[in-house]
Amino acid sequence: MSTDIAPHPDPAPGGTDSAAVPCGRGRSPRLARLAGRAPARPTPATAAHNVSAATAALLALVAIGAALHEPVLIPPLAASAALVHCAPALPLAQPRSVVVGHLIGAAAGYAVALAAHGSAWAAALAAGVTLALTTMARTPHSPACATAVVIVLQEPAPGRFVPLLFGSTVLLVLTAYAASRVRRAAPRYPAYWW
Repeated sequence: MSTDIAPHPDPAPGGTDSAAVPCGRGRSPRLARLAGRAPARPTPATAAHNVSAATAALLALVAIGAALHEPVLIPPLAASAALVHCAPALPLAQPRSVVVGHLIGAAAGYAVALAAHGSAWAAALAAGVTLALTTMARTPHSPACATAVVIVLQEPAPGRFVPLLFGSTVLLVLTAYAASRVRRAAPRYPAYWW
C-alpha cells in the first residue's frame, strides 16, 4: 500500500522501542509513545494537491447541481471525496467501495424508509444495515452509511436521487484517478478497480 505519508514504525511488541519513537526535547517517553502512532505529516505540496483536488471535485458537484436545479452535493459525498483524495490506498477509497457502497447505502435507506418513515431510529437502523451489507459485499465505505441516513431522514425521490448519486460517485472516482496522474509523487489511484 503506497501513500504520500509514511506511518511511524510500531514499537517492539511487549515494550517500547526508543529508536522507533524518539522522545524529543521536553517530551516525556509516555507522551512520545502516544504521539508516535499518528501518521507522518504530509508535505505542504501533498496537502495542497490533495485538498485542492478534493475541493475541485466537490465544486464540480455543486456546479452540476446548480445546472440541474437539484442538490447533488450531500455530506456523504464530501466524506467520500476526502477518502479518495487524501487516503487513496485504503480499501474504503477504492472505486468498488465508493460506487457500490453508496448504491448499497441507498438501497438500504429506501428499504428501511418504506418500513419506518423518517424517524431517527429508522435512520440508525439503515446505517447499521448498510454497514452489514457493505461488509458482506466486500465494499467497505463508511460514507455509504451516511447516505442511508440521509435517505431515511429526507426521503428523496429515488428516480432522481439514485442516478445523481451514481453519477456523483463515478465523478469522484474519475477526479481522483486524474489527480493521481497530475503530480508525479502522488500515489496512483486506484489501488484496484474491482
